[in-house]
Amino acid sequence: MENTIKEVRELLKSGKTTSVELVKKSIETFEEDKKSDKPLNAFLELYEDALTKAEIADKEIAEARAAGKLDSLFEEKPLLGLPFANKDNISSKGHKLTCGSKILEGYVAPYNATVIDRLEKAGAIPLGRCNQDEFAMGSSTEYSSYGATRNPVNREYVSGGSSGGSAAAVSANQALFSIGTETGGSVRLPASYCGIYGLKPTYGVLSRWGVVAYGSSLDQVGIMGHTPGDIAEPLRAMAGVDFYDDTSADLPNTESLKDLQPYADMSSLKIAIPKQFLQTKGLDADVKAAFDKTRAWFESKGAKIDEVDLPVLDASIASYYVIALSEAASNLSRFDGIRYGNRVDNGAGYDELYVDTRSAGFGPEVKRRIVIGNYVLSEQFSGDTYKKGMTVRARIQREMAQLFETYDIVLAPTCPTPAFKLGQKVDDPLEMYLSDMYTVFVNLARIPSINVPAGTAAGTDNMPIGMQFAGPMFSEAKLLQIAQVWEEDHKGCGVPIK
Repeated sequence: MENTIKEVRELLKSGKTTSVELVKKSIETFEEDKKSDKPLNAFLELYEDALTKAEIADKEIAEARAAGKLDSLFEEKPLLGLPFANKDNISSKGHKLTCGSKILEGYVAPYNATVIDRLEKAGAIPLGRCNQDEFAMGSSTEYSSYGATRNPVNREYVSGGSSGGSAAAVSANQALFSIGTETGGSVRLPASYCGIYGLKPTYGVLSRWGVVAYGSSLDQVGIMGHTPGDIAEPLRAMAGVDFYDDTSADLPNTESLKDLQPYADMSSLKIAIPKQFLQTKGLDADVKAAFDKTRAWFESKGAKIDEVDLPVLDASIASYYVIALSEAASNLSRFDGIRYGNRVDNGAGYDELYVDTRSAGFGPEVKRRIVIGNYVLSEQFSGDTYKKGMTVRARIQREMAQLFETYDIVLAPTCPTPAFKLGQKVDDPLEMYLSDMYTVFVNLARIPSINVPAGTAAGTDNMPIGMQFAGPMFSEAKLLQIAQVWEEDHKGCGVPIK
């Protein structure tokens, strides 16, 4: 599992390993980890049918090998036999789907999300569902009703959130790649904390059909892997318009994601660095040092770098939380104890059933965000607050679009700090919210961004540090190619897993 998708595919072709062996290795690692005194808690469960699907994949490979048609088989199914990890808010037919919440405990998904369908069509095997902050609301995976996910690099630290389980599973070599979801940084942030690559695509490139909504105008499925190539292959398989999702969109130039090559002309790049991110209070000294090294690396490649002034970014956190929490309050109103999920019925009537079910089923962070969202949407405030948040968002979109008329990418840290210790911020929601300081502008502007591992922080037990490259809409292939140059120059810069 520590190998790349390309390497494992060659091992499968040659017969040096099998899909069954890959799945069994994950099961063994998962079962062994559960016995430790500090279990990782990346997976909530492994799917019982994963081995059956692996056996079918091995049979296909064996038959194609005997017929001399291996290349054509893997051309048709480029991810054949490769197990991947799935976040607990993405529907996988016949498997539990709880969003890390008690209110959906025992709920079984009746259909596949489009992204799961497309990965399976490409031959990939859903291995299991991963832990997350409840309803994707959090930055540390400590707000899960199933307990926190620990960081594989150092288990005293958080894995990030809300897709912390998906990131930890890849970082700990329990899965070849994983999918998660982003509303304000929930793929890039845990990828940064766990020392792996994490891509947030352009809004709409990956269908949201079958993904439980948090903030519908912001949510996007993302991908995590050991290398840019491990992200490019699943992205190619999943991207494109979906009949069931009116916000979905095609991704141009998907063929360049196949056998990903490094970006050919780094000296042609023009890079923007927002001054607002350099002036942020609370920027960790080790993160700043890593950022300076990343900047110097681009300059050594001949790239032209300018510091740009984007004052609207100062309002991005406020705008994001107004919009996200308003949409969350609306989306979560469907969890009422009547249609599906757990029900608390004391026989006192429908109003009491609704209140009792939601009081018992939702955790404190979800309740906090629902209350704030409904407050923002209340009659006396919606005009002043929600509409103003949308106005700021529109301006961010305009100014980022104008910026990309001149520049190829925006360079920024992924997070102002490395991973923090378990329990350090769980009772300080405002401090937790600021973890998204550098990521939310990407979601508001609906542009793609990738986290790249950029060294470690001496001040926090050598925990990983991440940098992000953000580009204009539909520039995923270019970002991944630039990240591939970074990977080839920094191979082996990862951190030891404890």
